[in-house]
Amino acid sequence: MGQLVELTAVSKVYDGDREHAALDSISMSIEAGQATAVMGPSGSGKSTLLNVIGGLDRPTAGSVIVDGSDLSRLSEAALARFRRTRVGIVFQFFNLLNNLTALDNVMIPAQLAGVGTGDARRRADGLLERLDMATHRSQYPARLSGGQRQRVAIARALINNPTLLLADEPTGALDSHAGEQVMAILADLNRSGQTIVLVTHDERLARANASRVIRLVDGAVVSDRHETPRGMVQVQ
Repeated sequence: MGQLVELTAVSKVYDGDREHAALDSISMSIEAGQATAVMGPSGSGKSTLLNVIGGLDRPTAGSVIVDGSDLSRLSEAALARFRRTRVGIVFQFFNLLNNLTALDNVMIPAQLAGVGTGDARRRADGLLERLDMATHRSQYPARLSGGQRQRVAIARALINNPTLLLADEPTGALDSHAGEQVMAILADLNRSGQTIVLVTHDERLARANASRVIRLVDGAVVSDRHETPRGMVQVQ
């Protein structure tokens, strides 16, 4: 399918602390249509890796190319457009606006991207229906369960038809049943062709829903494994 994400010798150092790099010279690529899980202990660089791929943070060194765009060469304005139109992000704690309905929360990224109100509403309605949230479109986040709020957040991340969907611990704030439902939604999206990179601490869900599991320790890749009919097989 071709490489959608390509990282070459990517490092990230915060506050000049070069003895404790958040990312340490990572080189890797992710194919279009692939579902990739990133795992590792706290402080291993998982969220930093997601932020660098999504253009939320710039690397200290190395190059990040996503869908043919070299993020290091984009201005701040161009990087903001890239994030709005080509990347969808799902957060652990939903990041919904409590004073807006589910429908209005989903519409926001489309409106920020210049989509007219009518078209944005139609897109949002379609996504909420797809995620079994149509009957909750007029409810506010406080009236929704954690699993329902995460479905709204997924719909919001998808509204601009992103090339890449990033999910940072999307089940971390959910009970096990709701977490499994959310992961099933992500797996279904991947089967429909959506490229997904997700951070999770849940190895069982990662193995069940991702075709590739990357493990980080101290900002470096220590294993990169692909699912095969015989199970997980070391490839790197």
